[in-house]
Amino acid sequence: MTIIDAWIQHPTPSFIGDPMFESLRRWMGMTSIPSTIPVEFTLAALDAAKIERALITAWWGPQGPLLGNDEVAALTRAHPQRLFGVGSVDLRRPMAAVAEIRRCVTELGFRAIRVLPWLWELPPDDRRYYPIYATCVELGVPFCTQVGHTGPMRGSEYGRPIPYIDNVALDFPELKIVCGHVGYPWTDEMIALATKYENVFIDTSAYKLARLPAQLVDYMRKHGKRKVLFGSNWPMIAPAQSLAGLDELGLDESARGLFLHENAERVFGL
Repeated sequence: MTIIDAWIQHPTPSFIGDPMFESLRRWMGMTSIPSTIPVEFTLAALDAAKIERALITAWWGPQGPLLGNDEVAALTRAHPQRLFGVGSVDLRRPMAAVAEIRRCVTELGFRAIRVLPWLWELPPDDRRYYPIYATCVELGVPFCTQVGHTGPMRGSEYGRPIPYIDNVALDFPELKIVCGHVGYPWTDEMIALATKYENVFIDTSAYKLARLPAQLVDYMRKHGKRKVLFGSNWPMIAPAQSLAGLDELGLDESARGLFLHENAERVFGL
């Protein structure tokens, strides 16, 4: 079956070597950081999981780009049938952010924009996000973010689905919002919002399928079939490890296809 990964990063040395990822490197068993990491390393991880396509993301934080949009664009240009770009922008400069989103979508061919609230220590309903949301709606691309607790040693408050994602979905009903990392320990809130709002979705990145909260699995089997997308969060978790336990989820053929690729194709226009 076709599989699309809704959230990966290519682990460039400057990205994975950032001090805030010390705990993640420990979980990954990474004891040293090589001077170069070729894209074939990421492609091999996708191949091992039989993943045909992936949304590969840039990162931008208060200190500047950790993974630049042009770095990601170089990877998507080299592998246009395999990798699809997700851009990121500087929240502190709204007009520059709007211009960069337009460049990402119209010139670089990116399929979405992602901003991580914990990285900025700003909740998703802060006024600085609103030009980004308006521009995503104008250009017809989803806004991707993180919900739930953080992996790096940063505060988790900004990952609360309620009230933050709730407020954004109320103000921008046209905006497709893809919420990564399932929202734990507020998964019930995340399910409630995905049920309430037509354009709010969940991706399972950062979780092995065998560890998904039971209520989310039940949602995927029933009325949430069209609302949940597979994601790994590579390199934090290898895609093959993320997919382990797929057969034990009890998804019927329709729910399985929607989860593994059809929802991503529809949401991201692949």
